[in-house]
Amino acid sequence: MTRLLQPVLAGVVTAIVGFASSFAVVLAGLRAVGADQAQAASGLLALCLANGVVAILLSVRRRLPITIAWSTPGAALLVSTGAVEGGFPVAVGAFVVCGLLITAAGLFPALGRLIAAIPTPIASAMLAGVLLDLCVAPARALGEIPWMAGPVVLTWALLSRFARKWAIPVALLVAIAAITLAGPGLGTVDARPVAELTVPAWSASAMVSIALPLFLVTMASQNVPGMAVLAGYGYRPPLRGILVATGLAGVLGAPLGGHAVNLAAITAALAAGPDAEADPSRRWIASVAAGGSMIVLGVGAGLATALVVLSPPLLIEAVAGLALIGALASAVTTAVAEPEGREAAVVTFVVTASGLTLLGVGAAFWGLAAGGLMTLLHRRRNPVRTAPVQEEEEAQTAMR
Repeated sequence: MTRLLQPVLAGVVTAIVGFASSFAVVLAGLRAVGADQAQAASGLLALCLANGVVAILLSVRRRLPITIAWSTPGAALLVSTGAVEGGFPVAVGAFVVCGLLITAAGLFPALGRLIAAIPTPIASAMLAGVLLDLCVAPARALGEIPWMAGPVVLTWALLSRFARKWAIPVALLVAIAAITLAGPGLGTVDARPVAELTVPAWSASAMVSIALPLFLVTMASQNVPGMAVLAGYGYRPPLRGILVATGLAGVLGAPLGGHAVNLAAITAALAAGPDAEADPSRRWIASVAAGGSMIVLGVGAGLATALVVLSPPLLIEAVAGLALIGALASAVTTAVAEPEGREAAVVTFVVTASGLTLLGVGAAFWGLAAGGLMTLLHRRRNPVRTAPVQEEEEAQTAMR
């Protein structure tokens, strides 16, 4: 019984940390692309159910600690994209297409190789540009609502030093306390779980603005790092099956408002590491417990959404921004790590962060396009410029 208790508790902690640290980002993203309160609550519920069911099925089948999550960078992308013509039904149509693309990446390896061909600095720079607006929200909140944001930021700063994995959940509790003291209270809203069906609609601009960038961000920022985390602990599950399962779960969850389902990246270590269970062959129990706990947490999706509705929007954005600062730091570091291609990465970052909308297409796509164009231009230019230098060096060597 004691041996079973440890991985189960690790799984419960994994689910709580994953939910509390980023549900505000998910709700902010869904509201940004046009979801009302019921639709946003339904989307959060759908994601919790999909995450839990897929994690349980894959973990039991493979006997591996495969933890599933929603795409937090993808939700941040929705915030930066904002409302699209056609409203939330068009966004839901883009969610369906994203799920289909993830499924296709599992079924057709050539598509996966095509995604892998995108230069890492460009992909990381696009992610950094997407995250920037949310990550500056804590600073804006300190200027506009310091009496509410101050304790939240201070709590996060202290716990990020002494108890890092609890920094966001506890900062969220402080935010809830501030909202309760300042607002009408949670008793004034209906906090029951909601399942709201939205019939998907389709538009070319939404496919380019939402579906394609959401697919790229989810693959590059969630599925690839998630596999790396598992490999770091000695687990190598077949990626094909994971992509098909999460992609289909995304397709099924999209009409209820779920935007994307994928491998967990950061929280994956909580279930796959030695703290979950000393015996690596038994750590799958932790991911099963995490899946079950996520399903239970989904029941509180209505309450979580009500909390967001009652709070000043900037405060929730500040909490979301604090949760994403680590991701922003990692993306920026990766984007500019190599001198070659650094300019292209910076161009990608600047264009993506600008919020540019052109021809109905959002900034994430244009940032990726601008960075790709810069990369091609530099590749064509460099051989022309370096050839004379190489010839001079060879001549000098021959004279010695």
